[in-house]
Amino acid sequence: MTATDTATLLEEAADRIVDISRADLQIMLRRAALLLRNSGSIAFENDMEEALRDLSGEFGKTRNDTIRFIVREWMEKNAYLPVHVLDEDGDVDGNA
Repeated sequence: MTATDTATLLEEAADRIVDISRADLQIMLRRAALLLRNSGSIAFENDMEEALRDLSGEFGKTRNDTIRFIVREWMEKNAYLPVHVLDEDGDVDGNA
């Protein structure tokens, strides 16, 4: 079942909520939850995918973790997120 099919089923169920059995509604909601849980992937052009694979290998992270890292760094550097500040007296566990 595709995301569109599930979305259509949910919209139709919402239109006739009184007629939908509890079991059918549970099935539709579980399908929707699975689709949402598994929809975290972003498709990029081939050159970007190759660069992501290379970076993921260098960082020792998964593709999604690498994307999260890149986006967080970009957002911090462009002042969309606060920067994590390390004070001079703080414990860095060997990392600076």
